[in-house]
Amino acid sequence: MPRNTPLCLTLLIAMAVVAQAQLFKPRSSPPPRPAPAAAQPLRKASELIQKQAPVKVNQALLKQCTPDTVHIVVSIPKQRAYLMLNEQIVIDSPVSSGKRGHSSPTGHFTVMEKDPNHHSNLYGDYVDRSGRVVRAGVSARIDSAPSGTHFAGAAMKWFLRLTGEGVGMHIGILPGYPASHGCIRESAEGAKLFYDHVKVGTPVAVGDY
Repeated sequence: MPRNTPLCLTLLIAMAVVAQAQLFKPRSSPPPRPAPAAAQPLRKASELIQKQAPVKVNQALLKQCTPDTVHIVVSIPKQRAYLMLNEQIVIDSPVSSGKRGHSSPTGHFTVMEKDPNHHSNLYGDYVDRSGRVVRAGVSARIDSAPSGTHFAGAAMKWFLRLTGEGVGMHIGILPGYPASHGCIRESAEGAKLFYDHVKVGTPVAVGDY
């Protein structure tokens, strides 16, 4: 480049050369996209249910029990029911008490009724003439019956009635937390054990034990 070329012209020429180099340089390939995360398999409903410790029975104490000598204690915080001989635990069983808005009544009760095949007169399903469930999980007090159906009360096997309003202890689903409409749900094994070893008049305490 001649010595008398103005400085500004020199700068313009240099910038043009750089721009041309940028324009025609090979394009760099875009960065690879991250692979999509693998879809997580759906968990089974049984895996979502909190596992509770199973029924525990003190067989030596159980042999000493009669319906006249035992009482029941239900712990709401622990979600457990205990068959007691004096102050000793004979049976320790998981339960599910009433959920929010349907809390189980607390206090001191007695077994008012024993019914091995009880059915709810409030909660159940609407079924057609063939017995097919048309609408499940209804309240007979709130939900109207679809045409051509009738109410079938939910089964409450090994039922021990605690209140005149129908709250009691019976077989039910145990998700590991309070989930009932007020009753004390029990496992099949626990419900049968309690049913067999109490009588009408057995004391029952329900509360923060």
